[in-house]
Amino acid sequence: MNPAGRTTEELLAEVARLRSRDLPVRGGQVTAYVYDTGRAEVHEAAARAYFELLEVNCLDPTAFPSVVELERQVVGAVADLLGGGHGIFTSGGTESIMLAVKAARDAAHRARPNLVLAVSAHPAFHKAAHYLGVEVVAVPVDLETYKVRARDVADAIDENTIMVVASAPSYPQGVIDPVEEVAAVAAAAGVPCHVDACVGGWLLPWLRAAGAAVPPFDLSVPGVTSLSCDLHKFGYAPKGASVVLFADPAMRRKAYFASAAWPGYTIVNATVQSSRSAGPLGGAWATLQALGREGYLELGRATLEATVRLREGLARIPGLRVLGEPESSLVAFAGDGIDVFVLADEARERGWFLQPQLSYAGIPANLHITVTGVTLAGVEDLLKVIAESAEAARERGPVVLPEGLVELVAATDLEALDEADFAELASSVGVDLRPEAGQPEMATVNAILDALPAAAREAVLVRFLSAVYAT
Repeated sequence: MNPAGRTTEELLAEVARLRSRDLPVRGGQVTAYVYDTGRAEVHEAAARAYFELLEVNCLDPTAFPSVVELERQVVGAVADLLGGGHGIFTSGGTESIMLAVKAARDAAHRARPNLVLAVSAHPAFHKAAHYLGVEVVAVPVDLETYKVRARDVADAIDENTIMVVASAPSYPQGVIDPVEEVAAVAAAAGVPCHVDACVGGWLLPWLRAAGAAVPPFDLSVPGVTSLSCDLHKFGYAPKGASVVLFADPAMRRKAYFASAAWPGYTIVNATVQSSRSAGPLGGAWATLQALGREGYLELGRATLEATVRLREGLARIPGLRVLGEPESSLVAFAGDGIDVFVLADEARERGWFLQPQLSYAGIPANLHITVTGVTLAGVEDLLKVIAESAEAARERGPVVLPEGLVELVAATDLEALDEADFAELASSVGVDLRPEAGQPEMATVNAILDALPAAAREAVLVRFLSAVYAT
């Protein structure tokens, strides 16, 4: 920290320098993490509204009534699109899911509560379960369709089940679970059913309007009791903006937290956070207002066309195959005779980011692409890069790990290593964690992670994150 302070110009120059190695957030060359309409004026409107509400605190809606009106409008728009319900504006899908699990747990009053979900369900449910003392009961997906089977969900439900989960779509392969069937078996067992539509909630209705075959998935489906929908994904709002809807207002109240056991100010929270900026709420409201129904419909048409062209183009590239039949704009492809982790590094060298996904539960390692409103303008460039990268990966061949390396990593007590020791271990496999080293090639790292069991992967990832942030 500078003792004398710094000027705005100096600060912004420093931010620009720090961002120089970041992936670009506009233009469509980063096919995960960011969502781009391709419309600068929409993002500008959202940014200005975000700034106007930056210092407004959502902690006390009686002090800042603008928060109440903005949230009513945003939640109301989501409810109107997704079958009604009573909602809460949250910071993102993880918090929306956390609140849905909390509400179900508190309503059920089970001594040993559990949550039934597919192996393809988002890890946010595992995180919520970890924080809230709930056991996860994971069931397999069909390895042809990558969807959960309702009969497997039914078999997993027991007297301690507080909720079952269906995804619309599941993130890894972009397919929609059979929501009607899963909700029916949940209802028959007297158990709430949550639909994770964090990705699809503000996408699937517009794809349907553009002509896609989208099955019923929202709160209009009998047996669906709650639903999460992220507006900072296909709503194109700034991070973090999400809504969790409950069919029953009594269940929404179960998501709240209040405490009167202290002599200070009144504590009643609708979200996990207490103090939080209203900036994201303002940004979400402005984005919805700026685009309107026609804007989202146009983006839906462009997204659908880009997804179709991407899938058709991938089918023409030797050695690549799309996994399942994606019903959204999330597309995952695996390689036959091509190491997809090497392909991802090759694409990165060409200026494009493709998201690696590790193998799990019989699903092969693959690369994930999120198609957004801006993708259509560059879909042919994307396919050209994938084809070139696939050919380069075929020529390079797969990653060959030193004999015994995976066993060594699996057997290492990572907790016994300090940050310097772990950094040295990472360096031995080609990953230099020093800030000045830049972006390493990740194929070897991903190959090692892919060969490890899930628990060992998690231990390595925790140490990696800790080393990255070490001072």
